[in-house]
Amino acid sequence: MKVRLFVLIGFLLLLTGIRWWFSANLELSPEEGYYYQWAQHPDVSYYKNGPGVAVAILAGTSLFGSTEFGVRFFSPLLGFCTSLLVYLLGYKLAREKVAFWSVVGLNLLPLFNVVSVRLTVDSLSIFFWVAALCLFWLAIERSPGFSIFWPVTGLVIGLGFLCKYESALELVSVLLFLLVVPKYRSELRRPNFYILLLCFAPSLAPPVLWNLRHDWLGLDQVTNQALLNALLTIRLSHLGDSLFAQPALYSPVLLIGLMIALFGSIRKAFQNSKICLLLTFSWPVLLFYVIIALHEVSDPAWTAPAFIGLGILATHYWLQAASRRALVSGLCLAALILSGLQASLAMNPNVVRTIGISLPYDLEANSRMQGWQTVAAAIDKFRADFENKLRAKVFLIGNEYQTSSMLSFYLKDKRSEGPGHPPVYIPESQDIQNEFSFWPRYDEFVEADPSSNRDTTFTEEAGVNRFIDRTALYITDRPEASPPQNLQSAFTRWELVAVYDLTRNEVPLRQIRIFACYQYQTLPL
Repeated sequence: MKVRLFVLIGFLLLLTGIRWWFSANLELSPEEGYYYQWAQHPDVSYYKNGPGVAVAILAGTSLFGSTEFGVRFFSPLLGFCTSLLVYLLGYKLAREKVAFWSVVGLNLLPLFNVVSVRLTVDSLSIFFWVAALCLFWLAIERSPGFSIFWPVTGLVIGLGFLCKYESALELVSVLLFLLVVPKYRSELRRPNFYILLLCFAPSLAPPVLWNLRHDWLGLDQVTNQALLNALLTIRLSHLGDSLFAQPALYSPVLLIGLMIALFGSIRKAFQNSKICLLLTFSWPVLLFYVIIALHEVSDPAWTAPAFIGLGILATHYWLQAASRRALVSGLCLAALILSGLQASLAMNPNVVRTIGISLPYDLEANSRMQGWQTVAAAIDKFRADFENKLRAKVFLIGNEYQTSSMLSFYLKDKRSEGPGHPPVYIPESQDIQNEFSFWPRYDEFVEADPSSNRDTTFTEEAGVNRFIDRTALYITDRPEASPPQNLQSAFTRWELVAVYDLTRNEVPLRQIRIFACYQYQTLPL
C-alpha cells in the first residue's frame, strides 16, 4: 500500500511538471484569451459566469507576468490537488486499490489532461466539486452530530458556483442523497443541511450585485420568453451532436465502461449509501446535460463533474469484475492505455505528423488554438505600415470575441483607445453578445467637453463619439468576402487590403483576411 502510494505521488509530481512545461510552451486557446480579458477588467461577476477564473488568471499573471505560464499557472496545480482529493475519496468510500486506480484513470482521461494544462472555468469547477464531495462525506460520517464540515461544504460549493454557475447542481445532489438514503433522511429535520445552505448563500451576492448594475441582463436566458423558445426548439440532432463529442473527451472505451458501471450499480445503490453517494453526484449532472442538449449543442465539458464520482464507482465495479475474470483485467488495461494515447494526442497532435502522417488541421480540435503569435506579429507589422501610408492611427475589430481576445493577448502593441478599452473590439451590435458588450466600445457616446459648445438642438444625443471619421482594420479568420453588414453600414467604404495564409509543417492552418473600413459614422438607427 505504501509503495503504491509513493509511486502514485511520484507519478502525479512528474505529470504536474510535464503539464507546467506544456502550460509555458503551448499558445493560449481562444477561451483562455477571453478569460484573460476578463482578468484585465476585474468585476464582482460577469455575464456568463462568476469571477473565479478571472481571479485565478489575475493571480497567476501577477506572479509570473502576462505570459502563457502566468495565465495557466494554477491549472496543473489544480489537477494535482484534484487527484489527491479523488484518492482520499476513493480510499474513504472503498479501499486503497480503488483509490489508486481511480487517480490513474482520471489522469489518463483526455479532458482532465486538457483542463489540467489550459485554465478554464472547468479546471476550477472540477476541483471545487470534488472538494465539496469529500467534505460532504466527512460531514455525513459524523451524522447525526454537527461538524465543521457542514458549513465548509456550503462554502466550497459556493466557491465552485463563483467559477461556474452549473456547480450549484451539487446542492441538488446533496438534497437527493439525503432524501434517498433513509439513514440520513432525518438530516432534513436537523439544522446541519440548512447551515450548509446558509454558508452557500453569500456566493449569490456577486452575481446579484452584477445584475443589479446591469438591469438583470444576466437573467435574459431564463425569462419566460427564453424558456418558451427553448421548449419549442427541441432537436434530436442537437442531442446527437452533443453526445457525439463525449468520446473525444473521455475516450470511447472508457466511456462505455463508465456507462456500464453507472447502470450496473443502480440496484446496489439502494443497499449501499456509498454507491448512492457517487451516483447522486453523477446522474443529475448527466440528466441536466441531456435536457440542455435537446435544445442546443452544449459544451461537452459540462459533464466533467459527473465523471469524477462515476470514475470511482466504475473503478470499484471493474476491479470486482476483474477479480472474477482475468480477461476483464486485460481489457481494462487496454482501455487505460488507449485513453492515455488519446490524451497525449489531445495535448500534442503534431506527434502524428512527426511520423509522416499528414493530418489536416481542420480535423484537429486544437486547430483554432495554434498560430496566433504568428498572426499577431503579421498584424502588428501590417498596422504600422498601413498607418504610415494613411498618416493616421487606426483601431482594430475582430470578427468574433475569440479572434479579438487572442489578438489582444498576442499583439506587441496593445494599444488601448481609453481606460478599460480592449486592444481589439468586436463588431458593434445592439444585442448583448458576451463580455465585450459591457466594456467600453467604439460605438458608444461619451460626455462632450463642456467647452466645445456643441449644438444639440436637433439631436437627443448630447455626447460625442471619439471614433467618428476614423479608419478601422477588420480582421477575420473566416473566408469572408466582405465585412459584416453592420460594419458596411457604419463605415463610408471598405476594401480588402491583406490576406495571410498560415501554414504549419507545410499543412494549411488558417487564412487571415484584413479589411480596411474608412470613415466611421456610427451605425444608423
